[in-house]
Amino acid sequence: MTETGVDLRQIETNGIRLRVALAGEGPLVILVHGFPESWYSWRHQIKALSEAGYRVAAPDVRGYGGSDRPHAVEAYDMESLTGDIAGLAEALSPGEKAVVVGHDWGAPIAWNTARLHADRFRAVAGLSVPYIPPGDVVFIDAARAFFTDRGLFFYQVYFQDQGPPEAELEADPAATIRKFYYAISGDAPDGTWPADKKHGETLLHRLPEPDMPLPWLNAEDVAYYDSQFLQSGFRGPLNRYRNWHRDHGYLKAHPSPMEIAQPSLYIGGTRDLVLKMYPGDMIAAMKRSLTDLRGAELLEGCGHWTQQERPDEVNRLLLNWLETI
Repeated sequence: MTETGVDLRQIETNGIRLRVALAGEGPLVILVHGFPESWYSWRHQIKALSEAGYRVAAPDVRGYGGSDRPHAVEAYDMESLTGDIAGLAEALSPGEKAVVVGHDWGAPIAWNTARLHADRFRAVAGLSVPYIPPGDVVFIDAARAFFTDRGLFFYQVYFQDQGPPEAELEADPAATIRKFYYAISGDAPDGTWPADKKHGETLLHRLPEPDMPLPWLNAEDVAYYDSQFLQSGFRGPLNRYRNWHRDHGYLKAHPSPMEIAQPSLYIGGTRDLVLKMYPGDMIAAMKRSLTDLRGAELLEGCGHWTQQERPDEVNRLLLNWLETI
């Protein structure tokens, strides 16, 4: 099946089937999307990288779009998701090391895939979310202490309850995409994502309906995302947030080094709210854990949706980095 210039295939990996958008020939680059996205989030990179001589594979992460969507929360832990990507690399390029790139939740999946399956991956890049090895405190516990205990809303705490978040987001997936994408994009004025939202409120409460189209998101794009979430629902995507304790224990106990030695790259945006979730200089912190960090770029004025908001800049940075490895 061909759609927007890609070959969509079902590929078996790690006991499930992933729908994967494929394009090009050459060294394999796997692109891992985040929440709430799709292989389609990489549409601009698929074209640029495949035309530059790479074989590009952009899966729907398990739970999304045309991929399998197991029901159990634990089916979405980091061990399972990194296993999916490692198995995909083996299926597409047996015996050859691949490159893995991730955005949003896809970034921790990419970082940890490179760490846990170093024999399968020769380089790794992350967009938006920096590489942070597990520390002494589980992230969701720290978030509860900082937000919930002070009566404030935090979206990942809201996502812990099974049922209500799914119902809210599935009521109108197109509106969910428009409002959520806009609120944390570089186009939204400061305060569009309300910092004073109270615990007990919902994700979309007080998020405005944007004037469409946005410079990087049009009605056709929203319609495609809408079709994917009407098919898959939001349970699988939300289950990723429900594995913090399981992931923390697994990643802490795993015998592989916490440091990632492969050539790496980080790309973020100066207006990405994700970077405000972490104290201090995250790029300086990453340099201690990414021992071959070959670039750390912050795109001025860019919000959370890095590769969609700034496709040309992201493509240039990725291609320049790929030439060094």
